[in-house]
Amino acid sequence: MLKSMTGFGLAQRETDQYSISVEVKSLNSKSMDLSVRLPRFLAEKEHEIRNLLSKSLVRGKINLTVDFSRNRAGKTRNSINTELLQLYYAELEQAADRVGAGKSELFRLALQMPEVVQLGANPEEEAEVITWEEVQFLLEEALKQFNHFRTDEGKALTTEIMTYVDRIRILLAEIDKQDPIRVENIRNRLRAHLTEISSAEAFNENRFEQEMIYFIEKLDIAEEKVRLINHLHYFTETVFLPEPTGKKLGFISQEIGREINTIGSKANDAAIQRFVVEMKEELEKIKEQLNNIL
Repeated sequence: MLKSMTGFGLAQRETDQYSISVEVKSLNSKSMDLSVRLPRFLAEKEHEIRNLLSKSLVRGKINLTVDFSRNRAGKTRNSINTELLQLYYAELEQAADRVGAGKSELFRLALQMPEVVQLGANPEEEAEVITWEEVQFLLEEALKQFNHFRTDEGKALTTEIMTYVDRIRILLAEIDKQDPIRVENIRNRLRAHLTEISSAEAFNENRFEQEMIYFIEKLDIAEEKVRLINHLHYFTETVFLPEPTGKKLGFISQEIGREINTIGSKANDAAIQRFVVEMKEELEKIKEQLNNIL
């Protein structure tokens, strides 16, 4: 069964100490394009998280966002990184000495430097109120929802795509009905030409018969019709395979297009040409939807 390349999954948990949400969403992409946004206390787990996602996901532009915040009962006061403050202050003091500037504002400037004042809990404190196992559980729950979303969307896409495939089958059946009429029309035209040509003084009967055979073979579409119906059967079988088949279906649709084009170029019949145009329209709809398939 087909799966959509677009998906969404969300898992959340809230306690007296913290609130956390894990969101996974994806858009269409020819390859795997994974973007991960994590709170600082999970930075060391990023590689493990990416591996977890890669095992479950195949293709798509995928974004994972983990949001974490401390609730009122779990909040701590802001803290100062004293070691970093001293380092910044010493550098500012040396710079002031070199240029002969005053030092009254150095402490305030040092406090404003990056990472000196740490807001709320630091990563170690956050890691104490929530375990990696709890985060991992939420990741897996979000992925389950995400895959359910992809499956449900895939069912709708399967129904739509198979409608287009069935339409091509119906049009091919119409071509089958029209083909004997087409052949008879060609024969009648050839008979008329034969009457004109045979009366000419330079008429060569053997050469004419050879050209007739070549002409008839050139216009025969029996093999193309057989190959087209076989491609449609193969396409249908592939749609219902359990593994991701989006790329494979794309290749099969190219083969379907080749047979449709060949029938159109060999038909030499206005009615069949109209059926071919309609087939191409249905095939374009299929290709458009395959862009959304894993």
